[in-house]
Amino acid sequence: MAPWFYVVVVVIGYALGSIPFGLFIGKLFAKKDIRQIGSGKIGMTNVMRAAGKKAAAVSLLLDILKGSAAVGIAALIFRNDKEIVGGIFTPIQSAKVLAAMAAVAGHSWSVFLKFKGGRGVATFFGGLAALYWPGALIGGLCVLGLGFRTKYMSLGSIIGAVTAFILIMALDVLRLNFLGPYPPFEYVVFSMVGAIFIYIMHRDNIIRLLAGTERRIGEKSKAENPTASCNPK
Repeated sequence: MAPWFYVVVVVIGYALGSIPFGLFIGKLFAKKDIRQIGSGKIGMTNVMRAAGKKAAAVSLLLDILKGSAAVGIAALIFRNDKEIVGGIFTPIQSAKVLAAMAAVAGHSWSVFLKFKGGRGVATFFGGLAALYWPGALIGGLCVLGLGFRTKYMSLGSIIGAVTAFILIMALDVLRLNFLGPYPPFEYVVFSMVGAIFIYIMHRDNIIRLLAGTERRIGEKSKAENPTASCNPK
């Protein structure tokens, strides 16, 4: 496959990730610009804050689909490339990972929102679901379970992403296939980069968690400066 095809999947992935579904849903369900509410982010948590749980669920699903669709399109474009069994950085796997990373970048720095957006958690797990669903399932359960249990979605997001990375790395290194074929090395790279990215995007939340000032799910707030965000996405 010609090198420029990698550019194509990156551009498509970024364009898909850039679609600000959270913004559209906030206006549709509540007639509000969610960028003027709470953290100013366009992810599920801020949609919930502005428009309620049903709107948040729709936003979450669509943001997940952005990542999955990017991977699916990359797989179609590179479908004729043969994978090397046991190899690393094979064309089709590399293309899928690049597309997923581009989708996360698009969600976080949307070209439609002057390169602002969300924190990329849902889109990351959407890409991971299309790459290696067991990792996305277990990590996603950690995100939602811890997030709603503790009422800190930021904490759930960070721990869920790290859990997915540790699981995928362990399965690859140990060549374990009890959850299906063990994940290729490219997926280890994607989950590692994703976990680091999510940690960095939540650095302000981490400071507030340690200080005991992080806002919990369900707490009402007035519009605030987006740079003072405590929303995990």
